[in-house]
Amino acid sequence: MSATGRLPTREPVQQPDLEPVIDERTLEILEYRRRTALIKRRGWLVRRMLLLADLLGLTVPFVLAQLLFPVSAAEPDRVGPAFELMLFVATLPLWIVAAKLYGLYDHDEERTDHSTADDLVGVFHLITLGTWVIFIGATLTELARPELLRFVFFWGAAVAAVTGLRALARAFCRRRISYVQNAVIVGAGEVGQLIAHKLLDHPEYGINLVGFVDVEPKERRADLEQLTVLGSPERLPAIVRAYDVERVVIAFSNDSHEETLALIRALNELGVQVDIVPRLFEIVGPGVDLHTIEGVPLIGLPPIRLSRSSRLIKRTFDICLSALGLIALAPVLGAIALRIKADSPGPVFFRQTRVGIGDKTFQMFKFRTMTADADARKGEVAHLNMHAQNGGDGRMFKVPDDPRTTEFGRFLRRYSLDELPQLLNVLKGDMSIVGPRPLILDEDRQVADWARKRLFVKPGITGLWQVLGRSDIPFEEMTRLDYLYVINWSLGGDLSLMLRTIPAIFRSRRAY
Repeated sequence: MSATGRLPTREPVQQPDLEPVIDERTLEILEYRRRTALIKRRGWLVRRMLLLADLLGLTVPFVLAQLLFPVSAAEPDRVGPAFELMLFVATLPLWIVAAKLYGLYDHDEERTDHSTADDLVGVFHLITLGTWVIFIGATLTELARPELLRFVFFWGAAVAAVTGLRALARAFCRRRISYVQNAVIVGAGEVGQLIAHKLLDHPEYGINLVGFVDVEPKERRADLEQLTVLGSPERLPAIVRAYDVERVVIAFSNDSHEETLALIRALNELGVQVDIVPRLFEIVGPGVDLHTIEGVPLIGLPPIRLSRSSRLIKRTFDICLSALGLIALAPVLGAIALRIKADSPGPVFFRQTRVGIGDKTFQMFKFRTMTADADARKGEVAHLNMHAQNGGDGRMFKVPDDPRTTEFGRFLRRYSLDELPQLLNVLKGDMSIVGPRPLILDEDRQVADWARKRLFVKPGITGLWQVLGRSDIPFEEMTRLDYLYVINWSLGGDLSLMLRTIPAIFRSRRAY
């Protein structure tokens, strides 16, 4: 992983050093991508076209509602129609953020069978909620008179327009070569060949099947003879790079359970969409999608990457929430600082080096909860480490009722108030409100290779580890939770974790 936290790019080679002869369609796609230096793949294309469809689908009905249902001259609005339109246009970014929360931009790249019909419930909810917000806002501010017929027309027209324009946008995208995804199937047995048959039978999925990967492939069906076996699973990373593969379907290969898990983790590092015919469970998290290929269910594991819009939204939330939090909590922070100084000698803040996004280190701020000589006395309490007792995993250092903790420090830890200064780290850009646990250097050195994808996003003040168990979670389980958080990231998931953090803090009976 690069220092910026971005995954390495996959550049197709000019002449792949692989034996099988690839069909003309694959060669055409590879040549197009080399010629255009293509980074604008299906997700990039569809998201932008859907964004344009939503903007038009909202703005045009609003203008029509103004023209068809003008305000009565006897009771005019406090602002004119032009200013109303400007206010509505100013709210469009909020509509787009809400649409992203509904997942209305993310599924086309991941699911083979996703269609506009699948968006209908989300579009209906979004526009209904937005219409009510505008109605209530107009009523409370009295900037405009909320004519019922105008709002009903806007609501119905917007639902129809957004849905129709999204269908047209997808139809346009499916005619572009950028929409096509090169794919390979791991496993050339009966299940793998069934999947291949269904993919070839549905060109609307936008999947160009390059071939199979298998050590002991079965004899191919007559309708699949044109597909070749590209090699063994060990060569799959090289095959992905050589043929610019974006989707890999795991269809009951002959590899062992552990080998398949290692393969999936390697593919995630390359930014590949992985679809699994259900059998495995270790890599299934809360954000996993279930979709179908002509009735065959597949578990979809999206590639580990955040789009630019997702990063921008996440960073915007971090800046706004951390700034508001520091301003609103300023009296509390000041009172805590004064009490720490009165409670024991030493600095107010405890600074510690932690590992952040892309393996970069930073200084994390916390309120000091221990005596000033706590580091020098660490050897005195090493035998009390709860994680190392009874032959446990001692890679994390947590001591129940640590004698080095001050009286006021125990109170701060009990309610996680000592972590409030981390809002400064969030505002600086070192951390996020929600993310993986920020590890110290010694802990970071113990993280397994596959789990280092946890550093693809910024560490957080809270996260799955905080909500599900805090210090009770052993090291390996904590890194697995962080890995699952990263590969299943969503803005809605972050909001959910934020809401679940406060109850989790009060449920905790111990502070370390």
